[in-house]
Amino acid sequence: MKILIVGHGGREHALLDCLRRDRPDARFFITIGNAGTVQLAESVPIAPSDIDALATWAAGSAVDLTIVGPEAPLAGGMVDVFAARGLAAFGPTRDATAIESSKAWAKRLMAEAGVPTAAFAAFTTIGAALEFIDAHDAPLVVKASGLAAGKGVIIALTREDAKAAARDMLSGHSFGAAGRAIVIEQFLTGEELSVFALTDGTDAILMLPAQDHKRIGEGDTGPNTGGMGAYAPVSIANTAVIDQIRTDIVEPTIAALREAGSPFRGLLYCGLMLTDGRPVVIEFNARFGDPETQALLPLLDAPLLDIMMTIARGGSIAGGTLAWKHAAALTTVLASAGYPESSTTGVPVHIPREVAEADGLFIYHAGSRIQDGQLVTDGGRVLAVTAIADSLEKAARCSRDAVARIAFDGRQYRRDIGWRELQRHARTA
Repeated sequence: MKILIVGHGGREHALLDCLRRDRPDARFFITIGNAGTVQLAESVPIAPSDIDALATWAAGSAVDLTIVGPEAPLAGGMVDVFAARGLAAFGPTRDATAIESSKAWAKRLMAEAGVPTAAFAAFTTIGAALEFIDAHDAPLVVKASGLAAGKGVIIALTREDAKAAARDMLSGHSFGAAGRAIVIEQFLTGEELSVFALTDGTDAILMLPAQDHKRIGEGDTGPNTGGMGAYAPVSIANTAVIDQIRTDIVEPTIAALREAGSPFRGLLYCGLMLTDGRPVVIEFNARFGDPETQALLPLLDAPLLDIMMTIARGGSIAGGTLAWKHAAALTTVLASAGYPESSTTGVPVHIPREVAEADGLFIYHAGSRIQDGQLVTDGGRVLAVTAIADSLEKAARCSRDAVARIAFDGRQYRRDIGWRELQRHARTA
């Protein structure tokens, strides 16, 4: 069996590691790859954005399954192109990917389907946006409607901050074409949850809830990033909450997409806020989240590949389930100097052997490469260090101890991933 993974970050490394455990006899390929994937998969020197070239290569190489990691190739219609050539690809079509690639479209879909989400308005001109801001109290949330690598969200504490964010986005200065349409919405308070739903377009299997930490600074301060760490499970996501997420959010959203003529087959990422105990949608993504994937997949106690293959080939997952280890996972991200505004590359990285080989520790590479035999940085987020243990406290300690021993100049990381959950545990101890 031949499997191609499109992408070359920490999420793709985690997927590759997980699927190799499911099918150790398969032959794996990855687009470009990184320093962590070189021993696990053969590198395909084609950019994830070069959809036609990848389809031609996959057809010529008789690839059985392609798994699309990043959002941009999905929004570019990779699954559509592969399907037209008779190639199985895991991920939604271009039209279904609009649930992520157009926040304005997604918000309208949710409103029509009765899916709980923050009150909002969408704009393409600055005058109308400024009038809306003047008519509403701060704080407000200003979002680039298009794809912005997880960074196109500004929480504006004042009206002036909101106006500045709207101007920057609509002018194209902040996020380029992604910000030429914006969504301004009500600021919600509560705790965030990430819930992944594997879906065949009709039925869904919900994965274990996780919690991501998007801000660069400890205590959730500073600008948004692509994610500085994650943990799972999350105790506030009890059975009643999960039932609400399924019945009030996942099922009606999948039904609305199907009725709109854009059935969603793949992984629907539900970015949620628990507000007064009720789950409310902050955003949807059309693929596995990063770094939640790095926290979740080591906890899986069941094969994932068969479900993904069924979905990619148009089959039904009705009645399917996933089993999970009775353990906790915590992921700490190591980032380059200057991230998220910029990143330094070519900086030597040292991972002690005893860290690299430690039991219960998974080091997923993202922005890394081998240069002249040396591991060096090659992007903003360099490594994701996941520890699993029988308690979150132990997993946190193991992840942080390992990260502290990995060295490169200018490294950044948070020492408080999972802090809310750890405080809950401390209060009940």
